[in-house]
Amino acid sequence: MAINKFLLTFAICRLIATVGLTVDPAELLRLGVDGQLSVDPSDVEIASLDFGLLSRAKPIAVLRPASAEDVALLVRAAYNSAGGFTVSARGHGHSINGQAQISNGVVIEMSSRSRAGHQLGSANNNPAPPQVSVKEMHVHVWGGELWIDVLRSTLEHGLAPKSWTDYLYLSVGGTLSNAGISGQAFNHGPQISNVHELDVVTGKGEILTCSEEENSELFHAVLGGLGQFGIITRARISLEPAPQREVESLLKKLNFIPSSVFTTDLPYVDFLDRVHKAELKLRSKGLWDVPHPWLNLFVPKSRIADFDKGVFKGILGNKTSGPILIYPMNRNKWDQRSSVVTPVEDVFYLVAFLRSALDDGEETHTLEYLSNQNRQILRFCDDAGIKVKQYLPHYTTQQEWVDHFGDKWSQFYQNKMEFDPRRILATGQRIFMPSFVAASSSSSSFSTVGPW
Repeated sequence: MAINKFLLTFAICRLIATVGLTVDPAELLRLGVDGQLSVDPSDVEIASLDFGLLSRAKPIAVLRPASAEDVALLVRAAYNSAGGFTVSARGHGHSINGQAQISNGVVIEMSSRSRAGHQLGSANNNPAPPQVSVKEMHVHVWGGELWIDVLRSTLEHGLAPKSWTDYLYLSVGGTLSNAGISGQAFNHGPQISNVHELDVVTGKGEILTCSEEENSELFHAVLGGLGQFGIITRARISLEPAPQREVESLLKKLNFIPSSVFTTDLPYVDFLDRVHKAELKLRSKGLWDVPHPWLNLFVPKSRIADFDKGVFKGILGNKTSGPILIYPMNRNKWDQRSSVVTPVEDVFYLVAFLRSALDDGEETHTLEYLSNQNRQILRFCDDAGIKVKQYLPHYTTQQEWVDHFGDKWSQFYQNKMEFDPRRILATGQRIFMPSFVAASSSSSSFSTVGPW
């Protein structure tokens, strides 16, 4: 232990000398966490990247917490730090534009292990596995738990969460910080509409339990809050009996041409985990760890035909280098008290351009070409007055964020000042500048103060 502390001190001091960090190494060494605080280059390198591979930001250290108390100790240290440092929670690293990345701060690897085979942390210092209550029809899960592990734990009791994402190797806290959607969301709503209770570590380092009845302002702010108000360390998620095969009964309710029916019979877990199988194939061909300039948009129903004409038939020319998902959404399934913003129409569509940039000599597959197309799509929507909203949003100025949140911005800002007043959490989103940076900087590409 003494040797580990010496190495950690030496590494942090070297960082201070070389890049001018303001973190006192003693602040980190005094934490006394039960998990693992690492400055190992391989850990730092993993935390500096994400699925998008569009940006890189190296933290000074990586924490693999054993409990919510570990998370709170680190955030409290950052909040009370004289020089100041930032903290970012990272789940399975599936962000696109560096939202969970951080420079000159500490990344918390919430998904330090997965019972599905991604073993990264120490088995003796892991948070508790999912706890299923059959009687109450809910499951308590660690914020870094992957949804694939939640599914497997609940299926042991014949139960399953109501709402899913299409890819299950995402963390619970990560999807709840955005919304959590799939083709099922039109029926049950997003995942944030199926949560009863959260434990959250705020930007002050407090561990607060929140729900509709307790600390409700924090509860609604955190859901879809892009990590701005706290780090989700536990969630109580609603369950239902796992669906049974009901193809014949469902088909009886539909009008269709019998000869057009095509069915594939899969176990429920295989159906939900279908994207992972595609991932394994892409990995085997070296096509997974490539840049992913994804663009996810909520498009109002009243303008979907205009979107089709201008984007699919116009900008894309009915050609694409990756999957495009189109899902209908019912706005009444979304709790408008959450931080998420959607088009103000009863029905809107998720249109997701899930494209991969390839270095195969084809110009239309390059990162530059695809990124330029994304900008063209957004510019077309703006010029045509199609009031789309980005899902998994990415902006570089605070005014863009103000425009994104619209009427919700004032409350969003107030919540930030209450729950993360030093603005140390999730700075990779580029919504707010940390207070200690703002004090020494007169300008920035993302501003520091409130609505204007």
